[in-house]
Amino acid sequence: MDDLLDLAFEDPAAARVLAEGVLAREATPVEHSYAHQCLGIIHREAGRTDLALVALRTALALARKAGAADRERDVRATYGGTLAFAGRTAAGLKELDRALASASGHTAARIRMRKAGVLAMVGDHAAAAPLMRRALTELGDDPVWEGRTRTWLGHVELALGQTDAAEREQRHAEALLRAAGAQFEATAAVESLAEVAVARGDLPRGMRLYREALDAYRAEDREPRFLAVASAASTYLAAGLPGDALALLEEVSTLAPVEEAERQLLEAQVLLAAGRQAEAAPLARRAAAMFRTQRRDWFAVRARLLVVLCGGGSSKDARAVARVLHEQRAQEAPLALVLAGRRSRGAERASLWHRAASYRTHPNALVRAAAWHARSLVQEERGSRGGVLRAASAGLDAIDEHRRLIGSSELRALATAHGRELTAVALRHAASDPRTLLRWSERTRATALAQPPATSDAPTIPASLAALRDNGRRLARARQEGEPTEALERERLRLERAVRAESHTLSAATAEQQRPPAVEELVAAVGDGCLVELVDVDGTLHVLVLHAGRVRRRVAGTTTQVAALLGPAQMLLRRASRGRPVDTAALGRQLQDEILGDAVRLVPDGPVVLAPTARLHGLAWPLLPVLADRPFTVVPSAGQWLRARTTGRPRPAERRTVLVSGPGLASGGAEVPVLAGSHPDATLLAGPDATLERVLAEVDGADLVHLAAHGHFRADSPLFSALDLADGPLTVHDLERLRRAPYRVVLSACESGVLAPVGAEELLGLAAALFSLGTAGLVSSVAEVNDDATAALMVDLHAALATGVDPAAALLDVRRRAVGDPVAAGTAAAFLALGT
Repeated sequence: MDDLLDLAFEDPAAARVLAEGVLAREATPVEHSYAHQCLGIIHREAGRTDLALVALRTALALARKAGAADRERDVRATYGGTLAFAGRTAAGLKELDRALASASGHTAARIRMRKAGVLAMVGDHAAAAPLMRRALTELGDDPVWEGRTRTWLGHVELALGQTDAAEREQRHAEALLRAAGAQFEATAAVESLAEVAVARGDLPRGMRLYREALDAYRAEDREPRFLAVASAASTYLAAGLPGDALALLEEVSTLAPVEEAERQLLEAQVLLAAGRQAEAAPLARRAAAMFRTQRRDWFAVRARLLVVLCGGGSSKDARAVARVLHEQRAQEAPLALVLAGRRSRGAERASLWHRAASYRTHPNALVRAAAWHARSLVQEERGSRGGVLRAASAGLDAIDEHRRLIGSSELRALATAHGRELTAVALRHAASDPRTLLRWSERTRATALAQPPATSDAPTIPASLAALRDNGRRLARARQEGEPTEALERERLRLERAVRAESHTLSAATAEQQRPPAVEELVAAVGDGCLVELVDVDGTLHVLVLHAGRVRRRVAGTTTQVAALLGPAQMLLRRASRGRPVDTAALGRQLQDEILGDAVRLVPDGPVVLAPTARLHGLAWPLLPVLADRPFTVVPSAGQWLRARTTGRPRPAERRTVLVSGPGLASGGAEVPVLAGSHPDATLLAGPDATLERVLAEVDGADLVHLAAHGHFRADSPLFSALDLADGPLTVHDLERLRRAPYRVVLSACESGVLAPVGAEELLGLAAALFSLGTAGLVSSVAEVNDDATAALMVDLHAALATGVDPAAALLDVRRRAVGDPVAAGTAAAFLALGT
């Protein structure tokens, strides 16, 4: 009958049929006891703890009636564990102790393991570990129970910080359970291996294993265990994806009381990460109260930490939480100690921050980064500028280490958010010296673009991306023919989630990462030219001007003042795109005063390289009078500009040109036939020939690519920003699969150059994808553009490029030709030269 209990985990539906069959026929009290215990386990695992307790009380009474002592002990142990699962921890442990009191041998081992599981569930890992180890010595030859015990022991070892031991136990457990045919329980070991990977900072591997586990549940048409969902959601949260974490939590239906408390805590963490503090705070307080009722102190202190993070609790509460987490040497301790220090004064504050800084050698890179942040605060209190900058540098090195394993462009960019506070304190202390500020600005921006996407050398297209392409073809056809698209839109969203999830599991193609250039290198490279870099220091724009061997600094307006002008600038360009005349002069002067201030006087005549902050990257910079009548190029960072010039992809010896015209343009892509006439050797893809596969094949490694196609910027998911082709959208995910970047690209679509600021000074979008692959130069728009005016502008642009000038000079020629025509001038102002 023990097989019936094992089946309750592996195949609940089949086990229920068998158990009810036993109860429907004449059988012994012992057999009926097994059947009720089986039903109790099934109810418990489904979150129906009230029904589970009723079934287990019946099983216990039947075992007692039969006088089967070991049977009674085993049922009592299941009953005790279920009481704990229902949130009645004290009562559950009391029943487990009663069951263990006179047990011996194999029965005692099973009970000991379950008691240890309850102790682990309430967070008493130190007490659980020896019980687990003792149970292993007593189990004998029982691979299923040994596998279960090792799974729990691995979980406990991880909570105690023993990642290597945790991994060994989980691998052993998975092998035992699979060999015994306990596939469902083996999946729990896979989940725990994912947890180990995340604890080590290997997010891609953790996400890959969680996905494998969740897919295994879905393949069996079973709802995943809440622990699997919660752990996967926590991983999404660590990766900077609160929306994905919340969507995963919403898949969970029936929960036991202990799970409901954990869900409330996790949902509060997700809401706080999404900036919804007012919603997070009451959930955190509710979770803390539930954990206290359940006597789960380990979880309660983490819920209390979240209350503090939401701005609640007193200074005394903050210090008490920090003290407990520090005693546990928990990963959250540095954060809690820093928060408590901010609510304290004098020697007490210094003591708390010193304790936080003691985690500087922790194996987890993000914990080390938090500890170095504490160290920077200690040095700031002492007034040691050099100490602050050294600590910040070490902290950002730790974050670089964390990011180095990540293959997904999105996750790499998001990971920089972990260094936001380190960056802020470093820039504050670097701001007084122009060269130091430039070095720190370069240290903290566009780092994700210094690494190519992991997909660029993958041999095959993932099934999810292929399916999304097919969906795009069918959607385009349905729209053209006026057919309903609701079902296809739902399918598109599902497939986009699958593509993103798959990209998140990619490990980095290389562990190497290019370091930012030295200030001396930048100054030498700029020479008699001019590079202007904007730096946001505590909400104020600092303008660095590199020219003739010098780096000079001026302070301009606030980011709040500038932000107030960005909307009106977009509105004016939108009017121009719709054929309405606009006057941008007054707004352009306002933008210049707030963004550059007195630094305008430092800018010499001639070309300029402009490295704005991430949030200003999409500004129509030709609106500024100082830039309107000179060639200039916009770059994510001075380092990216220098890499493109010195170590980037050289211009191809074969000057292959590709011209593409997508569907639905008001002008019909009118410039493309004209350009084809001036480029007789060009590859022309227009109409039905402009398919995604053909375009990607031709673009790969080309010298010059012109794409006339409608563009769609996706602020919600920048890697799905796209250009419309004959058979569907060309997304960033598609571009990232190119083996060789095109050398120079012209995108005539609306908003094709818009990049989403994510993380800390990182950018995602079509242009960013091309830069990370190695494209040297790009011409694209940062606003809506008028199709007819754009067609004429593009002909003029290519005529200028044909004379041998660079894109910045070609765009200057275009802007000069547009003077006197408000619509043409507004359209020209929307286009930027990016890169070199």
